[in-house]
Amino acid sequence: MLSSPTTVSFHDGRSAPQLGMGVWQVENDIAHSIVKTAIDIGYRSIDTAAIYGNEAGVGRGIAESSVKREDLFIATKLWNDRHGHDSTKAAFNESLEKLGLDYVDLYLIHWPVPKVGLFVEAWECMIQLRDEGRAKSIGVCNFNVNHLEQLLDQTGVLPVVNQIELHPHFQQAELREFHAEHDIITEAWSPLGRGRMWDDPILNGIARKHQRSVAQVMLRWHTQLGNMVIPKSVNAGRLEENWRIFDFTLDDDDMAAIATLDRPDGREGPDPELFRLPQA
Repeated sequence: MLSSPTTVSFHDGRSAPQLGMGVWQVENDIAHSIVKTAIDIGYRSIDTAAIYGNEAGVGRGIAESSVKREDLFIATKLWNDRHGHDSTKAAFNESLEKLGLDYVDLYLIHWPVPKVGLFVEAWECMIQLRDEGRAKSIGVCNFNVNHLEQLLDQTGVLPVVNQIELHPHFQQAELREFHAEHDIITEAWSPLGRGRMWDDPILNGIARKHQRSVAQVMLRWHTQLGNMVIPKSVNAGRLEENWRIFDFTLDDDDMAAIATLDRPDGREGPDPELFRLPQA
């Protein structure tokens, strides 16, 4: 096993590994093998979701590993068609059953779906799940500032994490600033920009300077910003490469150069204000 990465501290008093593994688009029938391999390498944080269709495979991988449950950090997410108190509770129970777990370390609202307008009700249910101890911490994904403010205004409880699209082409400085002001951890999905920056001359120059891969440079950039990060790979060699980012440091010039890569049109995924169910 490789050396452990750093951790981040949540405002609820809990903590999480800063580097984890995401399993978006990992087929359920191979998820157990990928998860077990990642845990063998040293990963302790696994991020899945109901909509990924692989919670059962992830749970099998956890069960097959030799690591104690309490030493793992497992996150899953509520999908858009299950907002509302009763449906959120039912969806959570379904996820726990598929994972084969008594609790998750982090339960997240996957998208706010503001046109439906039920994310606050879902959040109220999640607060109850947290208070019951079945979701140790609760957070959200893809929430903009106005969505986070609604949670605060109507429940007084802010998420410990907001998982958002974040990579050098889409750096979300304003949202990250709001997170910092309210002690919300920023977690990056699509941290490598879906592979669209492999040929970038600035990133390649920094990679050559440190004798690292472009992926390692981007992941190190995330961790030095303080982000949690969950890159996905089904390749054991790539999983190990992604893990080896805590034994070098980007200097101020490197960080400043990467800051210049931000683009107004850098978003790769959906806009949270517009993304919703077809029938909504």
